[in-house]
Amino acid sequence: MAIVVVPYSDEWPRQFERVAAELQRALEGVPVLAIEHVGSTSVPGLAAKPVIDIDVVVTREHAAPAIAALVTTGYTHRGDLGVTDRESMAAPDDDPRRNVYVCVEGTLHLRNHLAVRAVLRERTDLRDRYGAVKTELARDPAMRIETYLALKSPVLQEVLALSDLTDAEKRAILALNTGF
Repeated sequence: MAIVVVPYSDEWPRQFERVAAELQRALEGVPVLAIEHVGSTSVPGLAAKPVIDIDVVVTREHAAPAIAALVTTGYTHRGDLGVTDRESMAAPDDDPRRNVYVCVEGTLHLRNHLAVRAVLRERTDLRDRYGAVKTELARDPAMRIETYLALKSPVLQEVLALSDLTDAEKRAILALNTGF
């Protein structure tokens, strides 16, 4: 399946807000710490795959109740997909296309998402370079997602170099994105 990267859309924040409100209603009985718009669609001006990434942040003891609440509203629990303390939830529809994750507070995965978002919102030079790399990679119709992730990792490492993540955490993220 070809990777599609499009120019930034002003619709993405509105789509996030609508889905976040739906998630908040679905999670009404669960103590949710935050519902975060993460990923490239959360960075104004950044080219992205047109899929909204959402992290539902909970304490460890509230992860299972959050998953159960989302399942009752039509989401499908897909497990952690190899990332501990991040549970993937397939949406019941594609309006909008989205990735929803139930994330335990304070975990590296969540801190990575928030750090990348913060740096790219602050540093338009890195945002533009990252967008150009993603756009160029997506031009290859044979590009596989694993290769795409690995080839955009060098600029992501530059982004993370400006974050408060430790060197060990940055290496762990690199290993997750590149497979080594």
